[in-house]
Amino acid sequence: MKALTFVTQKGGSGKSTLCISLAVAAREAGHTVCILEMDRQATVSDWLDHRTVDGPEVAQIDATQIDAVIERLRESAYDYVFIDTPGVDSTGTLSAIRAADLCIIPCRPTPADLRAFKPTLAAVYRLEKRFAFVLNQTPPRSYRVRDAADGLAVLGVLPDVNIVARTDHQDAIGLGLGVTELNPKGQAADEVRRLWAWIARRTQAPRQGQRTERHVQAA
Repeated sequence: MKALTFVTQKGGSGKSTLCISLAVAAREAGHTVCILEMDRQATVSDWLDHRTVDGPEVAQIDATQIDAVIERLRESAYDYVFIDTPGVDSTGTLSAIRAADLCIIPCRPTPADLRAFKPTLAAVYRLEKRFAFVLNQTPPRSYRVRDAADGLAVLGVLPDVNIVARTDHQDAIGLGLGVTELNPKGQAADEVRRLWAWIARRTQAPRQGQRTERHVQAA
């Protein structure tokens, strides 16, 4: 099992939305997936309340539970656990970073976002974790995207795909879907699939499509 922690100490980065659509894309690619939600805004849980499609499993946990839950999940049938963290610096965020095989740091191409990720990056470095930036909620074309990509590439790993701000993302979340389910042939779906393929190559978890996902019980 591989743990992917979605982390940034800045609200509004689209972290939960990205986590959800990538989890759905991972399932569509044949992987077994669960999501651990640590964010009290409960975007993932609200999405699940509107979902009529089976999976992925979702569990709300807090900082005191994550170590025990992750330890148990490493012996489970899941290929991936996605950890959605709050947009604040906390002991829970640090625990989620510590549990990660790869940290995903979403960042919008704005000056405020480019400044805000620095505490997150410092924590990732301190805990010696692998990480990748994702340029998220970007305009289709802008010098800001190019400049942000150049700056982030100097600091760390950056995939060769950006997630453009498209209405499909908000529409999918409101309907309890991943963006690849809402509009499978749309540009947003294509970007998410390409990003998931990049992450899968980085983590190299085997496909376990024939396994049965087990319900996640919080410790």
